[in-house]
Formats: sequence, C-alpha cells, structure tokens
Amino acid sequence: MLTIMNFKPYLFFAVAVVLIFNQFGRAVAQDMPGKRDSINSVILNEKRVIQVILPDGYKAGSATKYDVLYITDDWNIKLGRDIQHFIADEHTMPPMIIVGVLNTDRSKDFLPTHNEGNKTSGGADKFLKFFKDELIPYIDKTYPSDGDNTLFGHSFGGVFVTYALLNEPQLFSNYIAGDPSYWWDNGVMLKQVKEKLPSLAGKGKALYIGGREGQGMKEMNINAMDSLLKKDAPAGFEWVVKAYPKESHGTVRLKNMYDGLRFAYSDYGGKPLEFHPSNGIVLKNKPIKIWYFEDTTKVHYTFDGSEPLLTSPVVKPELELTGAAKVTIRQIAGRSKFDKTTRGEFKEGNYLPAKSLKKGYQPGGLHYAYYEGQWDKLPDFKSLKPVKEGVADSTFSIDKQPRQNNFGLVLDGQIEVKQEGYYIFGLGSDDGCKVYLDNKVVIDLDGLHDGDIERSYIVPLKKGFYPLRIEYFQKEGGRKLELVYVTPDNIAKKKITPIPYALQYGQR
Repeated sequence: MLTIMNFKPYLFFAVAVVLIFNQFGRAVAQDMPGKRDSINSVILNEKRVIQVILPDGYKAGSATKYDVLYITDDWNIKLGRDIQHFIADEHTMPPMIIVGVLNTDRSKDFLPTHNEGNKTSGGADKFLKFFKDELIPYIDKTYPSDGDNTLFGHSFGGVFVTYALLNEPQLFSNYIAGDPSYWWDNGVMLKQVKEKLPSLAGKGKALYIGGREGQGMKEMNINAMDSLLKKDAPAGFEWVVKAYPKESHGTVRLKNMYDGLRFAYSDYGGKPLEFHPSNGIVLKNKPIKIWYFEDTTKVHYTFDGSEPLLTSPVVKPELELTGAAKVTIRQIAGRSKFDKTTRGEFKEGNYLPAKSLKKGYQPGGLHYAYYEGQWDKLPDFKSLKPVKEGVADSTFSIDKQPRQNNFGLVLDGQIEVKQEGYYIFGLGSDDGCKVYLDNKVVIDLDGLHDGDIERSYIVPLKKGFYPLRIEYFQKEGGRKLELVYVTPDNIAKKKITPIPYALQYGQR
C-alpha cells in the first residue's frame, strides 16, 4: 500500500479531477438526453439513478432488440450519445441503447481496493455486483436489449472497466477504458491483470485503453499495462493500447470513446461481401476465375454450399472454378452476429445460342419505356402503360427522368456479340432491378435496398445477337442503374466497360 507521502501527487491529481468533473456534471445534469429512470439497489443500499437513451428509430412494441452501451460518470453520457449516434449514422456500428449510470461516490464505486488516502475507496466489488444482479437484469427486462453489452469508463471509471473485465468477463463483450488510473493503490490493477489475464483465453472479449502520449501514459501506469498485455495476452483476447498526443485528461475522453467504439464494432457494417462473377454458367473443361477485391482477413470459402469455418480455405484475390459449384464466402467476425456471408451458384452448361437481329431494330441504344408509380418491388410492367418512350442512347440518364423518385424503367432490345467466349455482365442498382438475357433472369436485385448493390453473371456466348431486357424501379433516396460487361479478351485484365451503344439495338 502507498504511504501518505508517496501517495500525495496522485491524490492531488485525483481530487482535482473529481472536483472539476463533479462541478461539470452538475452543470449538465439537466441537459441530459433520454429518459430518467432509477433502481432501488439492495446491494448498494441506495437509490441509483440511470439515464436511458433509446435508439432514434425505436418504435414501442417493435420486436427489434439492440446492443447496450453502459457509460459511467454523468459527464460522459451526452458525449457518448453524440459519438455513438455519429458512428451509427455512418453505418459502421448498429443503433444502441445507452445506459448512463449517474454518480454518487466515484471512489467507492470504481476503485477495487481501499487506501487510507481515500476514505470511501474500495467498493468496486459491490458496484460490479450491482451491474450483474440488478442493473443489467433490469435493463434486459424493461428495455429492448439483446444482451450484448459494452462498458465505458474514464479515469477511475477506466479502473472499474478493467476490474469488471477480470472479474465478470461474461457481462460485457467490449470494455473501453479511457485514460484509466492504473496508478491506483501502487498499481493494484496491474497485479490483478497479471494474475487473471490467462482466464480470458478464448472468451472473445475486447479491451480498448486510451491515454495521453508521453508523461500521461507513464503517470497513469498505462505503459506498464501495455507491457503486460504484450507479454501475457492470451489467444482469443483482443486489445489495443493507444496514446494520443496533445490531449488533456479531460479532452482525451472524446477520442477514447470514438476509437473504442470503432474498435469494438470493427467487424460491423462496411461494404457487403461480394465476389465476381456472382453466378453463372461454366463450360466443361473451361475453368473460370472468381475475383474477390476486398480485404481477405478472416474471409473463408467453400465450393460445396456448406458454411465456411475458420478451418476452411482463406479467400484469395482469384479462385479457380473448374465446374459446377455452390460458392459460399464468409467473413468470420469476433461476434458471430456480425459475420457476413454471400453465396453464388455456378451450373455446368453450354453456350447460349445466338439469335438473328429482329426486324426494325437499329443500333445506338436500347429502347426504353418510362413509368410512374410507387412500388416496393418490380411491378408487372407489361400490364402498365408507359408515360413516355424513347432511345436509351448516350444522352439518356435515370437522373434526367421527369421524376426523381417513384418511377420505373424498362430497357429492352438486343446486344451484338462479336467474339465467342465467356462474358461477365455486371449490374449496380438502387432500388430494385432485374436483368434478362435471352429471356431468362440472370441478375436479380429486386426490392428496396439500403444503398446500391452489385451483382454479376458469367455466361458463354457465341457470335450473334442476344435479347437483353432490364427492368428497374426507383422509390426514394439514391438512384443507380449501371450495366457493364467484361468481354472474353478483357477477362484476364479484369477490364470492365459499358456495353458500346453501337452494339446495342432497339426498336425504333
């Protein structure tokens, strides 16, 4: 235990921080977002006030469940709400329930041991039991929680975050400690980490620690914690220690919260998994290559339709396919609910037969028909009357239609194929779209989309003409309709081009 003499510099620092934060907390308490709630805690023998912030899109009675972010300290609640909402609005973490636990005595609640320099310290065991037996069960029962929790704490609160990780790791998936006071009681948390770190092996937990670069990291004993983690962190335990330049003990909270949440949800969101071609027909004894353009980390695949496992082969930028296959590609995240999977089917077949050019068809672009209506999926356009018709030539654009929303398009005609071999057709769409080749659906992106989606289809074609039809509807939001292809001589180069207007024929 520290003596009074060698404890004084740390005590002065801690008291100053507490006084500043308590004053700040009182100033903002009435400005907190969300709903005030409370629990009469038997364990703590006091009423504990909490602030609960539900996701913006939450609707009472909905079956949707949400992860929960638990925040210690009054002054972190609004900050946490703003940062979490910003990240969620960028689609890089899900909407969450936020539970802020208002303070009564930080030293009693957050510090795991008693020290004579701080009279009320040493009640972290009871505070953690309050979380385990009262607070979390109450939130899970009262609010639409899915039981997947994250804990954030700063300074003394960062000590409590680490204490919770070591003693009740099952309570939270992610632990974020902002400028944690690991100096407390002669570095008692370092001793606990050294003793209990091996027990975290294989439990899929994540710890983020952020501090102040230079002297700040040394004063808070974060450097020593970093060394311990580098030496003894077990397999299956993810952690980051980061030092921030030119920050104070107070300002570093913002970056700790942001980077901690980004780390906790690094497997969430982002671009959907894609490989190209996505589906198609493979000729016997004529292999094709499947392209994967994204980061291959934690991405595995199978060719038999089974779910890829960690033991399955790792995806490469090119995979050779020699015949029929059901391709499954899966990104395996730290938490299974954030896994991403995409599938495609390749059938063994023959060249599609070419057709003759239809009478009256001329080059320069497909024929288009424009419709107006409000749909969530593609309608039966054949039963509808178009508002206008024309040629989808080089001046045509979906952004130049009479309406920007609630309209549909049908483009149809024939394309000329001048080289025999494999062709890859690619489609990018927002909202719904289908592509018909030789009167068969080869790409199906029907329905409403949260952003544009891309799919592709590989098919062997002979020289000649092939019927092509594209059906599209736009409801609200962004608009995209883009059809491209890769010709046989460009497949090895992965050169993607629009279909030349001179090879597009439509009725005039």
